[in-house]
Amino acid sequence: MNHSPVVATTEVRVLDGPNLYFTRPAIKLTLGVQPWLDLSERRTEELAERTDFKPAARSGPANSEQRRRFVARLAAHLTRVLAEASHTSLAVRARPGAEAAEVVVAFPWRRRDIAVAFAEQLAPLMQLALDARRSIDRAAERGAAHVGGLDPGPAPSVVEPTIPVVAVTGTNGKTTTVRLLAHLARIAGRRVAYTSTDGVYVDNELVEAGDYSGFGGAAKALSNPSVDFAVLETARGGILLRGIGTSHNDVAVVTNVTADHLDQHGIRSLDQLAEVKATITRITKPDGWDVLNADDPRVLAMRRLASGRPWVFSLDADHPAIRTTLAEHGRAITVLDRTFTTMTSRRQMHRLLPVEEVPVTLAGISSHNLHNAMAAAAAAIGSGLPESAVIEGLRSFTLDPERNPGRANVFAVQDRVVVVDYAHNEAGMRGLVEICHGLRPPGARVFLTFASAGDRTNAIIHRLAYTAARGGDVVAIAELHRYLRGRDPQELLQELQAGVVDGGKPPAPVFPTEVEALEWMLGQSGPTDVVAITALAQRPEIFAYLRERGGMPAGPEEIKRLVRRARA
Repeated sequence: MNHSPVVATTEVRVLDGPNLYFTRPAIKLTLGVQPWLDLSERRTEELAERTDFKPAARSGPANSEQRRRFVARLAAHLTRVLAEASHTSLAVRARPGAEAAEVVVAFPWRRRDIAVAFAEQLAPLMQLALDARRSIDRAAERGAAHVGGLDPGPAPSVVEPTIPVVAVTGTNGKTTTVRLLAHLARIAGRRVAYTSTDGVYVDNELVEAGDYSGFGGAAKALSNPSVDFAVLETARGGILLRGIGTSHNDVAVVTNVTADHLDQHGIRSLDQLAEVKATITRITKPDGWDVLNADDPRVLAMRRLASGRPWVFSLDADHPAIRTTLAEHGRAITVLDRTFTTMTSRRQMHRLLPVEEVPVTLAGISSHNLHNAMAAAAAAIGSGLPESAVIEGLRSFTLDPERNPGRANVFAVQDRVVVVDYAHNEAGMRGLVEICHGLRPPGARVFLTFASAGDRTNAIIHRLAYTAARGGDVVAIAELHRYLRGRDPQELLQELQAGVVDGGKPPAPVFPTEVEALEWMLGQSGPTDVVAITALAQRPEIFAYLRERGGMPAGPEEIKRLVRRARA
């Protein structure tokens, strides 16, 4: 918290693409405004009045939330004063910041250097406004003159796509949906680039390894002149830190919004997280589609501000949102009689193919992959891909270590079923538990090892462990030494163990690596048991270990057999 006696610039962040505040490049200015928060209500309003600020509400008590909002609006007003002195018409947005003594001001930019210099003039102007003897107008004119004499700097570098672009965001399911969409486009004969947390791929070949789910990934994917279709994973961090890498999408997909990455970059609630992820729906072309999960109320609410046409997906064919969307000339996709079905009105329903014929759904037992398949199918059809290619692609995309590594990969190892997944939060763990129970035959047990990075809140860590304990018969914890991210390892283990105990299990055994935990589970489990592990740090090593033990990926027909056995 900033208790500085003067108004100070905390950060000037250049957002190179569409962002939380504007659909074009913007400057995000964070100011420490403690002096304005400490004043009495009467003195605050007297000083604000001298700047010709005409608020619609009182300033409120010192250091109150009402005061923070008042000072944010005052900062926006002074930004406009400075813009007028520069003979510029400027859109401005402001809000309280992440810390109690901070406010955030955002405005679009056309030239980087002059925009940054403009932002740096605001803190001195707000400080000067605390002195009733000084003229705000003259100070603004001096600041404008200083900025006007500088080199403007470069223009924005955000990509203007000339090919179809599908942007995918959400808390869970992004990578699977992206990979499935890219597969559907390749089946349709397109040359596809896609980005994910694993890297940039062109026609399924890795061309750049690393986390490219942000601004830089879009530029790399679209820089290849032979590419004629792009699917871009768009993560929360990239939106907040640099903005979106394209000026628009043809289709936007939002999978869900659940608790993860809270208390980072000023995002403290699920509603704030949803606001960030909704950014991609505000840059969809008017004749494009915003594909939204109607089973998630926060995602469904994004329809109100989305710029494209609505296309909702739901596991409930009678969901009220489907009726509403169809009445608004939108579209829907759902599961009707165990068949993926698209709707353009309540009387116009078109069946695509049975759920059991779509391997990504694991013979229909994985509800979150049913959602992913519906989202990908809707986005593919909405982007103009032929329906025949979409159906063929849904039938041929499998959850094996080659096509979708680390996401619900099922192996047969020594008469056991082993599931390798990326479940790293409560929602992901629920999905993993659902898969394990769908594959477990009567009388068999579920062995489950899980882990967590250190940069999650205690509540998120606790719920992850609690969900694992409730879903597994035997649970274990693997340490992630590379992903502690500043947290004490013993503190992290204590929080995980507390979740396990609250979930009704004794304290779990702890293993230094995921591979050691997997080895222990295979030794403790018996034939027909289901063994599951969250592969967060050692995915290649886990695959290699399973191959050494004679493990073979379970194909679609084998998974159908396992599901039938479990239902017997």
